[in-house]
Amino acid sequence: MGGTLAIALCVIVLCAFAACRNTDVPEIAATGQQTATTVSRTSGKALVVYFSVPETDGVDASSGASRLVADGKLQGNTEYVATVISEATDGDLFEIKTVHTYPGTHKELIDAAKKESDEDARPALATHIKNLDEYDVVFVGFPNWWYDMPQPLYTFFDEYDFSGKTVVPFCTHGGSRFSDAIKTIREMEQGTTVLDGYAIARDRVAGSQDGILNWIEKMGMRK
Repeated sequence: MGGTLAIALCVIVLCAFAACRNTDVPEIAATGQQTATTVSRTSGKALVVYFSVPETDGVDASSGASRLVADGKLQGNTEYVATVISEATDGDLFEIKTVHTYPGTHKELIDAAKKESDEDARPALATHIKNLDEYDVVFVGFPNWWYDMPQPLYTFFDEYDFSGKTVVPFCTHGGSRFSDAIKTIREMEQGTTVLDGYAIARDRVAGSQDGILNWIEKMGMRK
């Protein structure tokens, strides 16, 4: 009888511990990975760059894993975050577009992304920044594809020299946050201040505005 009671008590304690873990850990991961580093802006402006490929398959307009509807407009997750940052910082918005079009269905898109990653591809870009010298701070946003930046971001960082500027990455993800993307950006853009950035779980993007604004406020970038 005593042994049975002891076992029962152990089970109760373990279940309570597991419940605490399940409640706390995902909440921390979902609120974003942020830095309180203050950004110094001189006479230059802020630029908000993003790469986003909203998936087209799904039951309704807002059911895709990489998209949402905001103010009646269908947007990619990363596009939405970029828009919030742009409006909060009074920064110019710039979309990275590739020459070729990515497939819209989830399976075909992840297959195409995996192939590019395996080949270390550098997809040609269709859009280019012509006035980079005007900006002190450059936010760069992207979805996490295969535990890395999408390959068009490699083309982007190969194309531009951000020496003397501050680069602030942000990403949307399915659980992997930035993976090694921050380290990669720092290696590619030596002489640049690259902050730790902000990572948002894709299932929390729709309700992320307050968290994004708080992060921007802490950096001293709120207009």
